Amino acid sequence: MIGWYVHHHGFGHVARFLAVHPHLRTPVVAFSSLARPAGLAPETQWIVLPPDADVVEAADGTVLDPREAEPTARGKLHWAPHGHPGHRARLAVIASAAVDLDLDVFVVDVSAEVVALARLLGLRTVAVTQPGARTDAPHALAYALADRIVAPWAHGAVPTPALAEHGDRVVWTGGISRYDGRTPPEPATERSVLLLGRVLEPEVRDEATARLSARGWRVTAIGHDEASRVDDPWPLLAGSTVVVSAAGQNSVADLAASGARAVVIAQDRPFDEQRATADALARWGLAQRADDTVSASDLVDLVERAASTEPDWSRWQVAGAAHRMAAALEAVRP
Repeated sequence: MIGWYVHHHGFGHVARFLAVHPHLRTPVVAFSSLARPAGLAPETQWIVLPPDADVVEAADGTVLDPREAEPTARGKLHWAPHGHPGHRARLAVIASAAVDLDLDVFVVDVSAEVVALARLLGLRTVAVTQPGARTDAPHALAYALADRIVAPWAHGAVPTPALAEHGDRVVWTGGISRYDGRTPPEPATERSVLLLGRVLEPEVRDEATARLSARGWRVTAIGHDEASRVDDPWPLLAGSTVVVSAAGQNSVADLAASGARAVVIAQDRPFDEQRATADALARWGLAQRADDTVSASDLVDLVERAASTEPDWSRWQVAGAAHRMAAALEAVRP
């Protein structure tokens, strides 16, 4: 059986799990602070972990803020606060399940501490990595301990100095998208822009929408709040003339799967993950690139520039990427 740790920040980690899971022949049990995702096969176990970043009150009435409880162990770890019951409990749940379920392999997407725990438990350990400047001590520890490292983007796109000495254990799968293999709809006959997710501040989004509309563009914005959520954004994603998106790994893989003409806006993320990805896309001619401080007028110019491009998204290697990751995980099994 394969264990799989799904980080709770954003939607990207769970989206990757849901894309790869159907390609696995081995039973999987997932661990996450997230609630069980809708649509997950009922036979797949999903173990909800206690939170480890909340402020808690001890029995004696003292208050513990984990941010003030030496969480980085003097820079050697990312998150291991002293005395936090949730942190201790979540690691205990994983360790107990490793014994009770007789796990063979443990996939970690992502946490340096869970990689260390899995390897200390004697599990064959797979670390999922991300772009960005990950040369810090906790990442170095995780990469050194992992039996396999999965990089879910195209080999050579993003500089990865932290992986240089681990090349024999790195598998470059290409971008993993839930839409891989799905047929695009007929393109729109009018010029259309999709603003995808929370990539712009509301006032910038409103001004950009007004400016684009004045130039004859039909603008649709989804995913920026609960009311604008769409269960299946694929028709809009694949049918719009231009898509404006964040530069996260799943967002970019979805752009590649749809063959979108795109403007990617690098959001502020740890280790400059999205800036590194956006730089790669611009360098390869796959998307127009901006930072999250982009003005409405500059965004309009980038949208019109993107509309005249023909990006070769095959370079991002989305086709078959989820299957390649599944095969890499099962190859680690004893």
